[in-house]
Amino acid sequence: MTEMEFDVTATGVNASEMTLADRFVERTQSQVAEKIIHSKMPDMVETLSLPAALCDDKLLLEMNSIPEKMGFKIGEVADMLGIKQYVLRYWESEFEVLKPKKADNNQRYYTRKDVENAYLIRKLLHRDRFSIEGARAAMKELKTHVRSEVKKGREISGMQKQMEIMQDRLDDLMLDIRRLRQLF
Repeated sequence: MTEMEFDVTATGVNASEMTLADRFVERTQSQVAEKIIHSKMPDMVETLSLPAALCDDKLLLEMNSIPEKMGFKIGEVADMLGIKQYVLRYWESEFEVLKPKKADNNQRYYTRKDVENAYLIRKLLHRDRFSIEGARAAMKELKTHVRSEVKKGREISGMQKQMEIMQDRLDDLMLDIRRLRQLF
């Protein structure tokens, strides 16, 4: 069962015992779920192509090999990437996503996110043969894509909460209808 499907059997009613009200609730639930799925899926399929084009298995393996540390010095990052330190400093000036923190002694400290961005920049420049401008544009597009995915995730989460509230209300309504039916 997917996140968007509802468990109609959770109410404890068999299909043969379903009343008109039960069928209405079931039909309404499936229509709401279907509208949400159809309204969201085309956008999701369309936007998933960019990161899939930027990420490959080798890049994911490299990113998974990053040690679990709070921060990395520029020499450590340069060694992991197989490039010189001055190249990293140059990339910092060219790519806004690569902004390591600096300590009081002006030593750069890269976070894991910075190292992952550096791996992606290296892939775009060295393996995919992007120009600096092309790689910068791809990184900006990726940043926009990630923001829109986060926004969609929040919207979907909000919709799921609303649907859970609606499900609870419908369950309460079903119980009330059954109680009324027993009285008559």
